[in-house]
Amino acid sequence: MKIFGTLLSFIFVLCISSCKDEVVRTRTYHRLTPFYLSVSDLRKQAISMDKPHEMSVPGKIYIYGNYLFINEVTKGIHVIDNTDPASPRFLNFINIPGNIDLAVNTNILYADSYVDLLAFDISNPTKISLVNRVENVFDHQYINKEKGLIQGYKDTIVTEVITHQITDGAKGEPMFFDSFGASAAFASQSYGTGGSMARFTLMNSSLYTVTTNSLKLFNVSSPKAPVYINTINLGGGIETIFPYQNKLFIGSTTGMHIYNAIEPSKPLKLATYQHLTSCDPVIVQGKYAYVTLRSGNFCRLGTNVLDVIDIEDPTKPVLVSSFPMLNPHGLTISDNNLFICEGKNGLKAFNSSDPKTIGQNQLSFIQNLKATDVIAGPKSLIVTGADGIYQYDYTNASNLKLLSHLDLTAN
Repeated sequence: MKIFGTLLSFIFVLCISSCKDEVVRTRTYHRLTPFYLSVSDLRKQAISMDKPHEMSVPGKIYIYGNYLFINEVTKGIHVIDNTDPASPRFLNFINIPGNIDLAVNTNILYADSYVDLLAFDISNPTKISLVNRVENVFDHQYINKEKGLIQGYKDTIVTEVITHQITDGAKGEPMFFDSFGASAAFASQSYGTGGSMARFTLMNSSLYTVTTNSLKLFNVSSPKAPVYINTINLGGGIETIFPYQNKLFIGSTTGMHIYNAIEPSKPLKLATYQHLTSCDPVIVQGKYAYVTLRSGNFCRLGTNVLDVIDIEDPTKPVLVSSFPMLNPHGLTISDNNLFICEGKNGLKAFNSSDPKTIGQNQLSFIQNLKATDVIAGPKSLIVTGADGIYQYDYTNASNLKLLSHLDLTAN
């Protein structure tokens, strides 16, 4: 018994000693640490008018009267006199850091600047002035509202002292989850017309904007003084917005959302038409919605098709036809002509008089341009893409005639 008791005491002391064993180690490693420009300093960056700039990365397009507004991605907006589409003239450039989207309401241009909404008076396009700023209404991928905009990443050497216990004789190593994959990239009123890739749109004295997961509403009954109303959560993958007869058609990577906006400040969801995960702009004419689905880097399982959807009953959208495409992007419709941008493959025109057979009625296919978005304007068909801005006479959609081409160094 005495030997057995001594053995138990020895085991007990050993366990206590084991539980109290500590290992102290020093670990040194590299980490990419972001550095920021504060939001207040961002707002100090010049919002100014400048002489015409070269186009390098054209983005969203917008028509208002005789003027064409072209976003230069994250830089600002080109202002072009398009009185004669065969000879467009660059007037000036509005420097707007962080700009992606735009819309025009009764001579007031709305544009985003990182997390803010800006309003410009464009009644005299040669003397454009900033008249209002609504702060902190947008989210931004590279902005922390407390720290600011990520400017880049610096390589930091981090030394840590790690203390851990060894229990029951077990030994282990600490686990590190370093984030080395972070990107350092630093994407009675009169309204204009935007492209099908638009994230800003106007209807019934309201400005509607979409982010990747929400719909934001602004009252613009006083155009110079937009008032933020509220935000509606839409889920993820939101890409575009299109207004039609008091309804909002919102394109996403997984489907098309339909909202009733008869009461402008309180849009009511009517339905969602779901599709495979693809990039998805949408336009509407009559009782049909036209949706292009495409594959690509951000479109995952995407397929390349044109879907025609019956929306006569907007609470029950029904697919009526689907046609294969090459890599469809933006689209527009005018009378019985549907125009579809095929990315690097060019621009197609279809007779849309019978939506159920539209894919079988191709009228023309221009292959010597890279087409991203298109607007059927009152004077010309305006196409934007990686190689500039093209304008066509589309009186005869079977024989589109080039009027002008603004390439990336033309101005």
